[in-house]
Amino acid sequence: MKKGKKLYEGKAKIIYATSDKSLVIQHFKDDATAFNNLKKANIEGKGVLNNRISEHILINLGQVGIKNHLVKRINMREQLIKFVEIIPIEFIVRNIATGSLTKRLGIEDGTVLDEPLIEYCLKDDKLGDPLISKEHILAFKWAEKKELEKIDKQLHRINDFMVGMFRGVGIKLVDFKVEFGRFKENGKIEVILADEISPDTCRLWDNVTEKKLDKDRFRKDLGNLIDAYQDVARRLGILHEQSNIRPIKFSKPTAVKIKRNK
Repeated sequence: MKKGKKLYEGKAKIIYATSDKSLVIQHFKDDATAFNNLKKANIEGKGVLNNRISEHILINLGQVGIKNHLVKRINMREQLIKFVEIIPIEFIVRNIATGSLTKRLGIEDGTVLDEPLIEYCLKDDKLGDPLISKEHILAFKWAEKKELEKIDKQLHRINDFMVGMFRGVGIKLVDFKVEFGRFKENGKIEVILADEISPDTCRLWDNVTEKKLDKDRFRKDLGNLIDAYQDVARRLGILHEQSNIRPIKFSKPTAVKIKRNK
């Protein structure tokens, strides 16, 4: 698929047009940002790792019926994806209290929540992605009631699957952020999972040591971000180069099999 003009550039990705108006190319950058773009850096190899980790997770979510925008990976940094109209909401699912939640509410960091907590933020960098309610979403028509109900159900399914997937490789899924978009196919508009799922958008802690394996290593100046992302990829079975020597070698993505208690 030939890459066309640049349609959009965000903090971590670039979207390019293709000859098919329903498809675009998503390019993963090495840029790292935090605190609403106030902290920035270029970290070599981050985009490659996020591309492969996100591909792996989206493929497996597709296997369990979560429709998403991924069509296929086309190289080490790029994916062919469905061109969706992004709903301007960041959907956050929390299993353990940390980050902004603990600061806002004074909850002890690391508190395990009895049930997954869903939060909504308006996707607007200029406003600092403010926390909003369902009533805000419906009042300002950022999403319809039926769309929001469908998304909420999918968030619980996505969380359930990913908690099990990461638990199986010794990682706690603390929280994650996802986005959804509208895709028109055969005259019908459907809401599907979009953007990416990677250590950039998830908080991942080692199950025993609680070592952070996500972008908090950049946010909190903990260092070794690439090592942490490689560790995640290695545990998921898609990275089989045991050293930090470039180039990074990956195996083909495969479906994850998880045993569930009835």
